[in-house]
Amino acid sequence: DGFPHKKTIVPPRDFNLAERASCTLPLLISSHVVFLLLHLGRSGSNCCFSSTESVSSTFICSLRVETKGNPVKLLYPSPPSHHRLIRTSTRTHHPSATNQFQKVYTQCTMRICSLALAAFLSAGSTTAFVAPKTFQVAAPRSAPLFSLAPPAPSGRSKEGRSDDEIQAELTSGKVLEGGKVIDFESIKGPSRAEKALQEAKDEILKSGQKYVPADSGILGINADVVAEVGHELGAFASDEEIQSCAQYLRSLAAPGFFEKQQVNGTVNGSTTTTFTASDKAKFDELLLKAYYESGEVTGAFAKTFYMGTQLLPPAPRGAIWAIYVWCRRTDEIVDAPRDSDEEMLKDLASWEMRLENLWKYGAVEDVYDLCLLDVLVKYPRLPITPFMDMIRGMLMDVPSLGQDRYETFDELHLYCYRVAGTVGLMSLPVFGCAEGYDDIIAKEPALSLGVAFQLTNILRDVGEDARDRGRVYLPQEDLKRFGVTEEQIFAQRVDENYVNMMKFQIARARMYYERARRGVFMLAPESRLPVQSSLDAYGRILDKIEENGYDSLTTRAYVDKWEKLSIIPFSWYRTLDVSRQLPLPGDKRIPSLEEAH
Repeated sequence: DGFPHKKTIVPPRDFNLAERASCTLPLLISSHVVFLLLHLGRSGSNCCFSSTESVSSTFICSLRVETKGNPVKLLYPSPPSHHRLIRTSTRTHHPSATNQFQKVYTQCTMRICSLALAAFLSAGSTTAFVAPKTFQVAAPRSAPLFSLAPPAPSGRSKEGRSDDEIQAELTSGKVLEGGKVIDFESIKGPSRAEKALQEAKDEILKSGQKYVPADSGILGINADVVAEVGHELGAFASDEEIQSCAQYLRSLAAPGFFEKQQVNGTVNGSTTTTFTASDKAKFDELLLKAYYESGEVTGAFAKTFYMGTQLLPPAPRGAIWAIYVWCRRTDEIVDAPRDSDEEMLKDLASWEMRLENLWKYGAVEDVYDLCLLDVLVKYPRLPITPFMDMIRGMLMDVPSLGQDRYETFDELHLYCYRVAGTVGLMSLPVFGCAEGYDDIIAKEPALSLGVAFQLTNILRDVGEDARDRGRVYLPQEDLKRFGVTEEQIFAQRVDENYVNMMKFQIARARMYYERARRGVFMLAPESRLPVQSSLDAYGRILDKIEENGYDSLTTRAYVDKWEKLSIIPFSWYRTLDVSRQLPLPGDKRIPSLEEAH
């Protein structure tokens, strides 16, 4: 453009999308530098926007900044929807353009983040944020994880305590770093719900016949789920194909991993013992379709969670989708409209028995069971306990059997563990641990993240839960402490007492987010960004509640898609060891485990 000494950052024409993503972080950092220059030295700075050529259908807008006679030209990728805004600012070379620059700067930053995410969606492996690696759970890691912390003493955890001491804290519920450790595994209290579930299971076993749900479709995939996804689900394979594929998957497990079961005179329901290359290709295609639909269900019902999974390599990504679909189906079984609880309890008892048979025998009944079986074969350390506990968590929400009030935070803690902390335990074997860590050490942060997510849901939906479901999840002891009444919650009346109570609850939730953040460094490198980005995006809901004046009775806190995408580069930085010593503005420094002790 006849502008002397131009410095241009632009991807060449033959860059693929993954390679372009590697340019986004330098561009993002450059944009912040330019933004600060204009803020700090506005009197000596001018800016100019111009449009230029298309690079592989991605429109490039150039930002030319002149600061005391030293011009720099930055090129930002921008999709066609942004062209009009850029063109209206073309060739505006005047200090008054700064305000327009700030507006476009913010939007361009978000576009850059979306490009980075798009790279992950379109590339099987990329070095844009994390090094590609094929993750094998059973295989030991040969490459050490570089850390600023000194090596741990032999035989002890990196927290300075033995594994036995860590385990004792986890199982006893000892106070650790300002909050109780949430570990309620296998706790079965004398609740009406659990007694009713056991009675329904005994009735099915006593009948001696296979239980058939009243709804002849796929259990847990009801009309509401189909409508949300937009098409029929699980209808692409016959029962014979499903059982043959299950037999193939069982053959991939270690000898003795599954017990033998006689079904209709055959072992585990199939007569096939050998499989041809054609058979394997057919099974792989069937599984691919099942995983794809699992991803669709995840994306339809859990958008923030789904965004995080898109940053995972293909194998663990599919595994997390399969786990989510199981959780979704459990929720649908409990919450689906019914004439009586008796039918729901029989469906749920049958569902629990199916789970037990899958872990014991590798038995399946539909294509989504196949996905979970495949996950179990690939990640043999996956425990059944959190799945069983989640079923009990779902029962806690049944109006006539569970509870719609929680007297203390300990009671709410149990609920949060069962419906959300369990997901952390389900996911941990899939995510894997970094060198020097194991599931015992990483367990507490995984539980903390699940509880943080569930507390966030509760704080966001206080008004909705009261109005639509007649539920008040906030501990009664906290309401009394701050002078908040149920009457004002149902009347959706926000006052100073309510605001103070919400400040307290948000601070508690953030404590669990901080504890969970420490656990990100315990994960395998390829799993850190997905977890951190989900943590950051969900944590932003708390910020939105604050921005709404702590009104979660009449206003629902919401983080839009572009804002979630704009968080990803910052999440990436937080996964680096250097972020422990040089945290982002507003972040707390995360000490090494030795320092924490």
